[in-house]
Amino acid sequence: MMQSSSDASQRIARISGHLDPQNLQMEDAGTLRRLDCRAKGGASGFKVAILGAAGGIGQPLAMLMKMNPLVSVLHLYDVVNTPGVTSDISHMDTGAVVRGFLGQQQLEEALIGMELVIIPAGVPRKPGMTRDDLFNINAGIVRTLCEGIAKCCPNAIVNLISNPVNSTVPIAAEVFKRAGTFDPKRLLGVTMLDVVRANTFVAEVLGLDPREVDVPVVGGHAGVTILPLLSQVKPPCSFTPKEVDYLTDRIQNGGTEVVEAKAGAGSATLSMAYAAVKFADACLRGLRGDAGVVECAFVASQVTELPFFASKVRLGRTGVEEIHPLGPLNEYERSGLEKAKKELATSIQKGVSFIRK
Repeated sequence: MMQSSSDASQRIARISGHLDPQNLQMEDAGTLRRLDCRAKGGASGFKVAILGAAGGIGQPLAMLMKMNPLVSVLHLYDVVNTPGVTSDISHMDTGAVVRGFLGQQQLEEALIGMELVIIPAGVPRKPGMTRDDLFNINAGIVRTLCEGIAKCCPNAIVNLISNPVNSTVPIAAEVFKRAGTFDPKRLLGVTMLDVVRANTFVAEVLGLDPREVDVPVVGGHAGVTILPLLSQVKPPCSFTPKEVDYLTDRIQNGGTEVVEAKAGAGSATLSMAYAAVKFADACLRGLRGDAGVVECAFVASQVTELPFFASKVRLGRTGVEEIHPLGPLNEYERSGLEKAKKELATSIQKGVSFIRK
């Protein structure tokens, strides 16, 4: 049975609406009209936006989020190359509808109605660069994006990946405070990559499957602020002093390991995308109401005297519903904690001062 030209036009318009809901604005007579459409079966999921979706982290992150059955609508935003990434990702036969947004003028439309916003936007590390070197560029990017969030989806859960996380999370908090929308439960710095690395490296030493290992990593997300609590590893085990030194150093410098191995060709993009999706999935399961969703994240905290700190948190319908205490630390970890706090205090203040100056 042949389709009418009208039916065919409507179907093509739906597809076009998925890919580029802003720019297909044609006249009725003899041409296609854009139709808003949601993929069949996708209505029960959540609306997720990725800001920085065309970057080294953003592209694999977008691909993996498109595969997540908890996502019904996926908005991809960047200042360059979003149409191509959107077209590419949209061909995947999963339930989420993908829509692309290009440039500052479309930021607000990308954010309206979103329930989870993931921010990998910013410049990557290069050989010889510290996370602090990234600050001036990425700080301005995060400020602009968070101003859009405050205006368009103030109740969204925000997963902040942009480095240096120890400073960008305080920047985001200050932006939200100025807008009167700050909810400490809904702003989470993503430190999951430190946990993923810790699980992997510890599993190598123990001869276990990494999926069976759980290493709490507290503090922050840069160098000595990354503190793996090897005394609290599950399953319970013990390490020699040499193993503790090796593991702690490798976990703290995992990012540098990748940057140097890529020799100027990039940073930890693929493992970061994997970790970001793992954390985003935990947030979505929390939003769905699943019980016992616990992950490490850098959040507003009273675990220490610092205003922000990474530790285990329980995720729920409102974001962070419980912040776990550090638990018993051995002497090595107590010493590491003091070093981490000193460095963290400086990074946090740098972020706060960027907005308050």
